[in-house]
Amino acid sequence: MRSEAAPQLDGLERFASAGKGRGLRARRRFAVGELLLSCPAYAAVLTVSERGSHCDGCFARKEGLAKCGRCKQAFYCNVECQKEDWPMHKLECASMCTFGQNWQPSETVRLTARILAKQKTHPERTQSEKLLAVREFESPLTGLGHVVLVNCNGFTIEDEELSHLGSAIFPDVALMNHSCCPNVIVTYKGTLAEVRAVREIEPGEEIFSSYIDLLYPTEDRNDRLRDSYFFSCDCRECTTKEKDKEKLEICKLNDPPSAETVKDMIKYARNVIEEFRRAKHYKSPSELLEICELSLDKMGAVFEDSNVYMLHMMYQAMGVCLYVQDWEGALCYGQKIIRPYSKHYPSYSLNVASMWLKLGRLYMTLKNRTAGVKALKRAIAIMEVAHGKDHPYISEIKKELEDH
Repeated sequence: MRSEAAPQLDGLERFASAGKGRGLRARRRFAVGELLLSCPAYAAVLTVSERGSHCDGCFARKEGLAKCGRCKQAFYCNVECQKEDWPMHKLECASMCTFGQNWQPSETVRLTARILAKQKTHPERTQSEKLLAVREFESPLTGLGHVVLVNCNGFTIEDEELSHLGSAIFPDVALMNHSCCPNVIVTYKGTLAEVRAVREIEPGEEIFSSYIDLLYPTEDRNDRLRDSYFFSCDCRECTTKEKDKEKLEICKLNDPPSAETVKDMIKYARNVIEEFRRAKHYKSPSELLEICELSLDKMGAVFEDSNVYMLHMMYQAMGVCLYVQDWEGALCYGQKIIRPYSKHYPSYSLNVASMWLKLGRLYMTLKNRTAGVKALKRAIAIMEVAHGKDHPYISEIKKELEDH
């Protein structure tokens, strides 16, 4: 039974989740695509690379932004955005004036400073803390505790390859626990986080989001959860491992590979993924593409194309092709990826939407308008559930369709 003191919003309440600590659950039914929660950032910082093209206050993309009259390095939509951001920007403005382009603290340092400053200047609860206050993150040793920083990218933290606009903290969103079978997805409109249902949610059901990329098999997902969040997942999918066989699909041969051969190839795949991650920092595009092609040839002797390790390297190869503007090469990889992506990822996954979006734009570039329109519409159908129909990204894609 719900405690009367439990903080709640319309249709939602905070509760003690067995074995997980704080949690969030539904007090009524939510339909697919319905907005459960909207949370403005408690504090946020725009990444340096986006400065000048996005507002430092609300993260909106806009031409003709106005500069801060003092430091000339912060940009705003209008006077209202500048005034709203000034309590935070004034912490940095003088230093930015003094050091100019040499002023380069990390996003994490900047965001931490803003969190600490806001705690001092705004001791009362903010609109970001209706269910969970920032002070509840605090540790008696550090005074700040384990604050989760979220990339604000308009899609979701689900897809690491998407460039992000900045970093922020959303206290009420942080109340949700993780599951590899999430019933909601978190997306962003600048510095506003929105949580929508991706399947029907019943009254009394706990609200779960995903903290990680869900493409990979159970062991890989839990390795990452332990490394990044210091826990393992006990959701239905992790307990039954029911999708692992499909995700690790082996070639159908008259003489199937032995269990030892498969085990060795999985080890090789994990190593080459890590090798590629490091190589991106110092190797040329042609060298990176060679790593992808060689690894795909080797893994292809044991793994089907739908195996997630094959898909990972195809995705990397597609990225390299896009970078060097090899549109046909990128399309070839994307066509191999999309069907197994749609099978391995949950319904309404933005990773799948992102792949349809890339395919649609590639088809359009290569003058295949029929296929391009179909792919872009598939992306829109997913995004309208995950983002809501009024999201500016969806308007942009619909405009692309009109322009073509």
